[in-house]
Amino acid sequence: MSAQAQMRALLDQLMGTARDGDETRQRVKFTDERVCKSHLLDCCPHDILAGTRMDLGECTKIHDLALRADYEIASKERDLFFELDAMDHLESFIAECDRRTELAKKRLAETQEEISAEVAAKAEKVHELNEDIGKLLAKAEQLGAEGNVDESQKILMEVEKVRAKKKEAEEEYRNSMPASSFQQQKLRVCEVCSAYLGLHDNDRRLADHFGGKLHLGFIQIREKLDQLRKTVAEKQEKRNQDRLRRREEREREERTGQRSGSRNRDRRRSRSRERKRKRSRSISREKRKSRSKSRERERHRRHRSRSGSHSRGHRRGSRDRSSKHKSSRDQSSREKSRERDKKEKSSSERRHESTNGKSHPKRSEEREAGEI
Repeated sequence: MSAQAQMRALLDQLMGTARDGDETRQRVKFTDERVCKSHLLDCCPHDILAGTRMDLGECTKIHDLALRADYEIASKERDLFFELDAMDHLESFIAECDRRTELAKKRLAETQEEISAEVAAKAEKVHELNEDIGKLLAKAEQLGAEGNVDESQKILMEVEKVRAKKKEAEEEYRNSMPASSFQQQKLRVCEVCSAYLGLHDNDRRLADHFGGKLHLGFIQIREKLDQLRKTVAEKQEKRNQDRLRRREEREREERTGQRSGSRNRDRRRSRSRERKRKRSRSISREKRKSRSKSRERERHRRHRSRSGSHSRGHRRGSRDRSSKHKSSRDQSSREKSRERDKKEKSSSERRHESTNGKSHPKRSEEREAGEI
């Protein structure tokens, strides 16, 4: 990469896609699904293992340092939770690496002759000491390159101690096996990067392996995966706590709302009861008034009926008295008319007797009997 390209990449990493107003670069946002979330978190295996024996080539998703800068700026304001996508990506990659390691172990077990458990334990001890020597040498070289000479010298002194232990372990392993079998190269699969390690590898070979880019890249990927798991667990726990707190707040609000609602219902009920009482009182008052009015009307009607019956009786009595007086007058008039008739008849009879010269005693008797 040229110096100009390096400067451009550095500016992109520091300022993001909007550093020079290029709108074409701003069309793709870091939240796009086409952008590699592992690259935004600086843990994509395609970047880490580039140029090694296990180079994976270019990633299928977009890698851009400017988008990483945009993500870092935006992540300070809000939680985007891209760690989950990156964790899934690294877990799938590490699972594939572990599967290859298991296959390599099975292949070695099939090709190498079987040994007893005691000899296998001694060989395992030699392998562990070789790994310790290789790791210490790689660390000493790194410290020396950084300029920390004193620490590098201390680590080299520890390397000498581990080498002495390795010689003792090799002597025990050699004495437990025949010379022909001991000369056979015993291989072992590295648990980190699935590379083959020999039992009789020298220190330089071990240092190159444990300090190499492939082994350190796998260590970085595994450490990043552990860190992402912790971060995701913490964020999920925080989200669960926030969710529980919001749920409790909602329940508390609902309870307070129910209490206030129950209070309002109680108030409404008390008001309705009061209105019903007032209504019942007014209705009973109206009923009492109507009853008193009906009683007054009944009394008035009775009084009127009594006064009417009294007046009718008075009128009836006056009519009776008038009828009696009238009947007595009629009777007296009839008697007077009878007496008058009698007088007239008697006078007529006298005239007739005087005319005829004789009387009719029989007729006179009949008249008298009729009158009686």
